[in-house]
Amino acid sequence: MGTSLNTYIEIFNTGFEVDAETVQLKKIVIPIIQRDYAQGRMDAEVNRIRARFLDSLHRAIMDDPITLDFVYGDINADGVMTPLDGQQRLTALFLLHWYAAKKEEIDATEHLCLGNFSYETRYSARDFCSFLIKFNPSFTKKLSEEIVDQAWFPLDWKKDPTISSMLVMLDAIQDEFAETQGIWTKLKDKAITFYFLPIKDMGLTDELYIKMNSRGKPLTQFEHFKAELERELRKIDEPMAKHIIKKIDLDWTDMLWRYRGDDNVIDDEFLRYFRFICDIICYQNGGTTQGKSNDEFDLLKEYFSGQNENAMANIQMLEDYFDCWCFLQDDNTPDEFLERFISHERQAGKIKVEKRYGVNIFKDCVRNYADISGNGNRLFPLNRIVLLYAVISYLLNKDTISNDEFSRRLRIVNNLIQNSEDELSDSELRTSGNRMPAILKQVDAIIKTGTIDDTIEKNLNSTQLTEEALKISWVENNPDKAEALFELEDHDLLQGQISIVGLEHSDYFSRFQSLFSCKEDLVDCALMSIGNYGQREKNGRRYQLGSKKNIKAWRNLFHKSSNDGFERTKDILVQLLSRADSFTDELLSGIINTYTNDCETNNNYEWRYYYIKYDLFRPGSFGKYDWGDFEKRPYEFSVMLTESKISENTYQPFLKAVYNNRLSKDHYGQRAIDGSNFIVCENSAYVVMSTDTTMEVKRIAIAQDNNGIDAEDRIKKLLLIRNR
Repeated sequence: MGTSLNTYIEIFNTGFEVDAETVQLKKIVIPIIQRDYAQGRMDAEVNRIRARFLDSLHRAIMDDPITLDFVYGDINADGVMTPLDGQQRLTALFLLHWYAAKKEEIDATEHLCLGNFSYETRYSARDFCSFLIKFNPSFTKKLSEEIVDQAWFPLDWKKDPTISSMLVMLDAIQDEFAETQGIWTKLKDKAITFYFLPIKDMGLTDELYIKMNSRGKPLTQFEHFKAELERELRKIDEPMAKHIIKKIDLDWTDMLWRYRGDDNVIDDEFLRYFRFICDIICYQNGGTTQGKSNDEFDLLKEYFSGQNENAMANIQMLEDYFDCWCFLQDDNTPDEFLERFISHERQAGKIKVEKRYGVNIFKDCVRNYADISGNGNRLFPLNRIVLLYAVISYLLNKDTISNDEFSRRLRIVNNLIQNSEDELSDSELRTSGNRMPAILKQVDAIIKTGTIDDTIEKNLNSTQLTEEALKISWVENNPDKAEALFELEDHDLLQGQISIVGLEHSDYFSRFQSLFSCKEDLVDCALMSIGNYGQREKNGRRYQLGSKKNIKAWRNLFHKSSNDGFERTKDILVQLLSRADSFTDELLSGIINTYTNDCETNNNYEWRYYYIKYDLFRPGSFGKYDWGDFEKRPYEFSVMLTESKISENTYQPFLKAVYNNRLSKDHYGQRAIDGSNFIVCENSAYVVMSTDTTMEVKRIAIAQDNNGIDAEDRIKKLLLIRNR
C-alpha cells in the first residue's frame, strides 16, 4: 500500500500499487451505504465550518497552497474507487472544479475528471451529478436558482439532502470565488492537494462502513480548530507545532479532563480557556475585546498565525498559561491549589469571594468563559477575569514569590476588584473607558512586587488604591494586628474597604464585628440616636440610610463614593464604637431608649426621633428617602421602596403612620384621603384641602421651637384629631 499526494484532476488515470498490482483509478463513486453530503447543511455550526473551509481553499488558490487530510478508499479491478473516509472533501473538490471549469469556460476535454465522480447514495443524487456536468450556467444569478429552474431538475430533488447540500455549497463557492481569476490553472498547479491511501478490496461490507464511520457526524469544532492550529503553527515552526499539539493531546487534555462536560470530552473547556488567553493578549496589547470576533478560528488567525509579528511570543504565552495548571508543586490539581487561597467563608490566609462565584475560578473559566446569561451578562465577568489573571501571574512567577506573599498580594488584588465596579470596563463607550490594559499592569505589579504602582494611570479605583497602599505600610509596621485587619476587610458590609473605621481606629476593628453581629435595625437606630449618619446622593434629592433587611444599603454608606456625608457617617459610627468593647442588642436598646426618653422629656422631636420611634420610617427596603430640601424643610420627605425612583408605593411617613392604606398612590403617597378632603404634610403643619377644589380647608399647626424643631409629637397630634 502506498500513500500518494494528489490533486483532484490528476488522481484520475493514475496508477496505484495495491498488493503488488497496479490499478488505474478511473472513477470515484460514493456508495449507497455512505451518509448524505453534509457540508451544505443550514445550521450554525455547519455554516461556520463551511465558511472556514472555503476560506482556506480560497487562500490556497490565491497564494497559500493547502494539503487536505487523508482520503482512504478501496479500488476495485475496474479502477472504481469507493471512498471509505473523505466523501465530504471529495464532493467539495468536485463542486469547486465544476465551478472553475464552467465559470472560466474550460474546454470539455480538459475537465473530463468531472464526469468521473458520481453518487450512488440515491438515484436522484447520481442523476443530479450527471446533469450538472453537462450544464453550462450563465452566472447571472445564484447558481442554485439557475439550476433549479432547469427543465431537467425535478422539484422533488429539493427534498434530497445531498442535492440540497450541493446547491448550498455551490452558492457558497460562487460567493467566495466570484471575483477570483485563474482558478482552474491554480487547481492544475497543485494549489489544493490531498493524500490518498488506496486500500485493496477488503470486503467493504455494510458492517465495515458502519464501523469506520461510526462517528456518523462531521469533525467537531475542536477537531477542526486543532487541525487549523497545527497548520498555522507549522508555517511558523515545525518542531514547535509538534510540541504544542503533543501537549494538547497529552498534558493539557489530562489536566482538563476533570472539568469535562456531560459529553465526556474537553473540547468546549479547552476552547473557552483559549478565548480567555486570547482576550488577555488583547488587553496586554492595549486593546479591547468589544466589537471583536469571539470565534476561536478568528482568534487563532489573529494571534497565532504568521500574520502576527508577535506570534511566537503569543504561542509561548499559550503554552505557559496551560502548563502552569499542569505542573503545580504542592498540589495535585488546580482544585487543591485554589482551595488553599480562596474560600466562601472567612479563613486566615485566604481571600473571601461571594457565594455566587465558585472557589475554583479556573473551573468557572473553562465552564463559562465567553458565555452570556439570559439577561445578557457575562457568566465569567471582568472581575473574575482580573482575579484569574492575578492567580496565573503568581503561577508564572511562583519561584520568586512565597505562599505567604502570594496570599497577602492576592488579598490586595481582591480588595481592589471588589471596590472597582465602575472602573472594571473594557468598553470605549463607557465614561471610564477601556481600563483593562492598565488594570492588568497594576495586578502584575502587585503580584510580582507586593506594591502599588502609582505611575499607572486610570486603572482600578483610586480611593481603594490609596487605601491599599496605606495598608501595605501599616501591616509592615503592625504585623501583630494584620489578621485583625484582614478579618475586618472580610466583613460582608466592607468587602475590603475599611476606611469607614480607619487604620487610626485599629482598636475598634473587633468592635465593628461585634456591633454588626447585633440586629441591623437596632444598629440603625443606635447610630441615628447619636446623629444623622445618612448621606445625600449626588442627584441632590435621594438620601441613603441603613436598612434592617438590605445589606446593600450599608455597603453604600460604608464605601466612599460621590455621596455627600461619608465623613459624618464615619464620625457617628466611631462614636458608637467608642461606647463599648463589645455590643449586644440590649446595650443598643439602652442607647436608643435614652435618646427617645430625652426627646420626650424635653419636648424636642427632630426628625431623627420619628425615624427611631416609628418602625415605618425604616421600611427595610433600600434605605432610601426622597428629600427635596433637608436644611430648610427637614420634615418634608418621603420613604422610597425602590432603589432609585419614586413609585406608587412611595409614601409620606407622617401621613402613613395615621392613615396607613388611605394614601393616594396617584400622588406618590403624599396625600391622605379623608372623606371629601385630603391631607398633606408640610414642614410645620398639616394642611386639609378640598378634593374637588384643592382649596385649603384647614391648617393644623405643629408647635416648633426657635430652631424649627417640633415641640410636640406630630403623629400623636394627628391621631387625636382624626379620632375625634
